Amino acid sequence: MTRIVAAMSGGVDSSVAAALLTRDAAQRGDEVVGVWMRTHEVDGEGWEARRSCCSPDSADDARRVAQILGIPFFILNVERAFGLQVIDAFADAYLAGATPNPCQACNQHIKFDELLRRGLGAYGAGAVATGHYARIDRQGDKWRLLRAADADKDQTYFLWVLSQEQLAATRFPLGEMRKPEVRALAARLELPTADTPESQEICFVPAGDYRTLLAERRGYDGEPGPIVDGDGKVVGSHTGYAHYTVGQRHGLGVALGEAVYVREVQPETNTLVVGRRGEIAQSRFEVSGAQFVAGEPPRERFAASVRIRHRAPDVACEVRLLAGDRFAVETAEPVWAPAPGQGAVLYDGEVCLGGGRIARPRAAVA
Repeated sequence: MTRIVAAMSGGVDSSVAAALLTRDAAQRGDEVVGVWMRTHEVDGEGWEARRSCCSPDSADDARRVAQILGIPFFILNVERAFGLQVIDAFADAYLAGATPNPCQACNQHIKFDELLRRGLGAYGAGAVATGHYARIDRQGDKWRLLRAADADKDQTYFLWVLSQEQLAATRFPLGEMRKPEVRALAARLELPTADTPESQEICFVPAGDYRTLLAERRGYDGEPGPIVDGDGKVVGSHTGYAHYTVGQRHGLGVALGEAVYVREVQPETNTLVVGRRGEIAQSRFEVSGAQFVAGEPPRERFAASVRIRHRAPDVACEVRLLAGDRFAVETAEPVWAPAPGQGAVLYDGEVCLGGGRIARPRAAVA
């Protein structure tokens, strides 16, 4: 018998994933345990009328679903790990001139590290299951991470951080389903989460204003500094470099006869470099923190496709390994605003090869 920990957020996806596991458990002789993770406080100004995967309402919904399915339900407190690995890392990335991706960090350090480690220990589990839209299979002695059947919901962009050991102990019950099918099944099962709306916000940033978090978490209120063009000419001023991200257009207060965007954030000099649209799209960039799903890259130089944002299209590219944990990407066509800190995820058809985080231009590093 395998005990499977089903991560239940209180949303429709994780609820249906738990339901599918429970349905199949009797046939396979498995046991399913529902776990809701408490990641952070949701009290205080800015949280009113908000609902996130971490709110008390979501915990109640997850508990109700577990009762309907007839499975044990537990609450796992991961606040300390989440605070260090996700929230603090989020704030520190902005202060370093990068644009963080907290969902990737949460998957890497919480859902598929903290939960898996504690699930196998505290609950005697052999596997963890989530409501992610992705698939896993095995080819030879290697586990592969594959795109979901529903291309519109595919979440492999957030999962490239998973190792072979983590994939071996992970289940994605929704990998072959499409979102309308998931909601329809939830309705047939009369789950209270059937009509739960999609969450589009960062769960720990009230009202979507991360500047408040920077002030509270790191004491950063911003200091005015120069905005310069590509030639170094001062064309305006900003309220604090960490309040801006690469590709941003609004809130600059700069008029150069056409729209301008943030091209580079330079923490060392508290400077923003801006450029016109044609200067923001890039065909070459470097990536650090490389990690490959198979445990190693296909070759020292190989063709692939790359995605630099969750909703962005894949672009054909050539990848060349560099020293350390870096690789260079050259795309067949320019991609819009490769932002340092964001994930650059590599694919070979439906197979997610791995990825890394876009690095700041070397010339900008002190």
